[in-house]
Amino acid sequence: MIGMYDFHCHSTLSDGDMLPIEMVRRMAVLGYSTVAISDHVDATNLLEVIGAVNRLKKSASLFDVNLLCGVEITHVPPEEIMGIAREAKEMGADVVLVHGETVVEPVAPGTNHAAVSCPDVDILAHPGLISREDAQIAADHGVYLEITSRNGHNRTNGHVVMVGRELGCELIVQSDAHEPRDLLNKESRWLVARGAGLTEEEALRVLSPERSIFHRF
Repeated sequence: MIGMYDFHCHSTLSDGDMLPIEMVRRMAVLGYSTVAISDHVDATNLLEVIGAVNRLKKSASLFDVNLLCGVEITHVPPEEIMGIAREAKEMGADVVLVHGETVVEPVAPGTNHAAVSCPDVDILAHPGLISREDAQIAADHGVYLEITSRNGHNRTNGHVVMVGRELGCELIVQSDAHEPRDLLNKESRWLVARGAGLTEEEALRVLSPERSIFHRF
């Protein structure tokens, strides 16, 4: 039985509070079947993070969780995003996220554009007040735009839904979890989706368990 998905979770490999296996166990109990640990990376820690998460896949399977190796490219110069994303995939990352231009952090302008233009980026996390131009590129390239429950980052969820709906973007609901209380149960995921402005029909599609095995992953 396919359960819930979340491709944006942080562990002690970057700024999270939980060991990777603790996060997997807690999410298994909540009903998740597909999880990506996507810790923050730049050029300095890419190899170590990817290696650590890939070593945990067997342990995760014993809890009936399909663990994917993710990375979240964070606060790097936009000009370097394409190269780091390609390197991440070559090193064994299953999912590449880019830390988008959230309104609560000093992310470099041009980060959203570089992310959605990159063939190796799967998800643009908390993209803030993403422009119509960049949202259109995301739609054309199949890059998913994140609807997030993360405090602060979630201030622009309504904008992301409005622009994404208009331009035909793929949307995805995620926790950006850093500690146990950030993890979403089934009801919380639904509230995040509906609170962001998705209709019931749209929310059902975005939250569908089938999203956990969509083609990019």
